[in-house]
Amino acid sequence: MLHVAEAARVSVATVSALINGTATVSPELSQRIEQAIRDIGYKRNAIARSLKMGTTRTIGLTVPHITNPFFTDVVSVIQQAFDRAGYAVMLCCTDEDLNTQDDQIRLLLDRMVDGLIVARVGDGAILKGIVESANVPVVLLDRVCEGVDTDTVVLDNQRAVFDAITYLIDLGHRRIGYITGTFDISPMHDRMAGYREALQAAGLPVENELVRFGNFHEVDGYNATMQLLSLHDRPSAIFSANNPMVIGAMKAIRDIGLSCPQDISVACFDDFPWSDVFQPQLTTVSQPVQAIGEQTANLLLDRLAGNRDAPPRKLTLKGRLMIRNSCRPLGAVAQSVSA
Repeated sequence: MLHVAEAARVSVATVSALINGTATVSPELSQRIEQAIRDIGYKRNAIARSLKMGTTRTIGLTVPHITNPFFTDVVSVIQQAFDRAGYAVMLCCTDEDLNTQDDQIRLLLDRMVDGLIVARVGDGAILKGIVESANVPVVLLDRVCEGVDTDTVVLDNQRAVFDAITYLIDLGHRRIGYITGTFDISPMHDRMAGYREALQAAGLPVENELVRFGNFHEVDGYNATMQLLSLHDRPSAIFSANNPMVIGAMKAIRDIGLSCPQDISVACFDDFPWSDVFQPQLTTVSQPVQAIGEQTANLLLDRLAGNRDAPPRKLTLKGRLMIRNSCRPLGAVAQSVSA
């Protein structure tokens, strides 16, 4: 900093005031200092500045799957919001592993992040302890954690799946297979509740043999679909609770020699960029990704701006059923459509 001051013919205090934003510097002096910084190639010591200012201007963000298009899109929106606010984002991917998540959160806190955004995995007991002991604001993304008093942004998953399954029922489907992830996170629990609610509202039984676990991944979605298609009385429609699993489902339908939607209808949770270029085009539940990312960032930025003592806020957004041509009507419904 001394060399910058000498080159710009100003005091070290003036250079420090401009770099750290601690005082107003005249346009003329600012221009001289900025030119001196460029000429010398001066780089600020971010660690030293963080220790002095008590802030790193850095946010920690953990997600379970960066390859899942939903999280990819949400991360992009969040990063853009923090870029505009002058923050950097440190991203960690847990791959749905509880120990990895907890290690990564501790690592982010060791790096002195100013705040955390967490799409949690597994049991929330350890996360609860970390959040309560961390001296930084935390926002939960996509997944709630019972007993953790912090801001949360989620989708109304139960209603979204209820609407999707009701749509299949209205098309005449009565045996609807359901591929789910594990129930240790709130979205899967709520989506399953929506599936059950829709069947019960239509007076249909909830059959355990029609529910299979896909573990969030394509290969497990493939295996789950093979199990459903091997049933003596196989389902006429399949709903996948996320988009990686539906890719596996479509591959299984192809490999067994069936056709969608002629032989079996398919719908899934989460829209993704190529869902409308699939053949057939996939019927999906679309999440408001832009709103989810922006609201998550805004909640944390509000806390960082000093609103630390306000009660925890939970924002619940709504999904949208995107009807395309991967589902066909059956029975009397099909006859009335053709008529």
